[in-house]
Amino acid sequence: MRVLISGAGIAGPALAYWLGRFGFEPAIVEAAPAVRTGGSAVDFRGPLHMGVLDRMGVLPALREVQTHGTAMRFVDEAGARLMEWPAGLAGGDLEVRRGDLARILCEAGGGTEFLFGDRIAAMTETPDGVEVTFASGRQRVFDLVVGADGVHSGVRRLAFGPEEQFVKHLGYYVGGWDVPNEWGLGRTMLLHNEPGRMISVGGDHRDAARAAAFVCFASPPLRYDRRDPGEQKRLLRSRCAGMGWLAPRLLAGLDTASDVYFDQICRVDNPRWTKGRVALVGDAACGATIGGQGNGTAVVSAYVLAGELAAARGDHRVAFPAYEKRIGKFARGTQKGGDTTGKFLAPKTATGIRLRNYLNNQKWFIDLTFKIAGDRSTDVVLPDYATSGGR
Repeated sequence: MRVLISGAGIAGPALAYWLGRFGFEPAIVEAAPAVRTGGSAVDFRGPLHMGVLDRMGVLPALREVQTHGTAMRFVDEAGARLMEWPAGLAGGDLEVRRGDLARILCEAGGGTEFLFGDRIAAMTETPDGVEVTFASGRQRVFDLVVGADGVHSGVRRLAFGPEEQFVKHLGYYVGGWDVPNEWGLGRTMLLHNEPGRMISVGGDHRDAARAAAFVCFASPPLRYDRRDPGEQKRLLRSRCAGMGWLAPRLLAGLDTASDVYFDQICRVDNPRWTKGRVALVGDAACGATIGGQGNGTAVVSAYVLAGELAAARGDHRVAFPAYEKRIGKFARGTQKGGDTTGKFLAPKTATGIRLRNYLNNQKWFIDLTFKIAGDRSTDVVLPDYATSGGR
């Protein structure tokens, strides 16, 4: 069976790996001209996440490029420490750069066909497959199509409806870009708050000369062009204008930044992840921009979707409902972590900032926070599809 996957991020190549292993013919279409190398550090937590990565055989390669965690130190305007999460706590069991993760997962699926620099423009389902028209104009037919193209999924829009029906804004925006490492930062991220705003900078473990700037600010939904980096830079400057500490120097780095990330903190609330011969996986199905354990959920969900297709001998009418039933409660549970991310990074009042700092200096509160996150990351039992080719 030929399966087209939209998106070469995390869920897409993870799904392609398992589909190839189970005898399917996966192809990935990706709008970027190559695997995206940018992005901040992401982490995996607990035996469930680590177990699926181990079954894929990618753990040795990931450990070679792991960042070993990044400490998060909140500071006042003079740079004095207010509160800190140590590197081992903040980085989970394995922390890697998102670009490294995507590259390694894509390399693992050796038999996957990649269609870079293109995207799905239209889909028509027939009794025997899905007729796909690409933005480039070429046309092909696949047995199944899977959207693994993030919270702003084009496949979800084509198959299920407009994004506004499924994506809930959670009150904050975030942005990031690279800057010169003028401060000699290593494995520590420095964060500074004003009510409703946060700006930070952290070292790059791969290049001591580079650092990563990151901001978070409270805001109602904004109207802007997601494909216009100039407009995004203007928004970042205006929303962070007047901030003290290192903010003026970090914002000046936007002038020469070539790869700027900007998006809302949001949650994808889609009651169904499959429709006919089309399925969603990863953030396209159940994304939570930051703090929702999206990368771990992506690799787990990809394993289950491919496994259920293998167990059903490719019959999507059996496999798709089984996939949703097995992984739905777990994935929606991990999403809940994203609901508080903006409030943690950028409390809206000075009192809220002080309370955040006080609680996170208490060991019992940190222990409770990570116990809750750990419980969410293990709340599902997976069949061993990998050895049986099914359940």
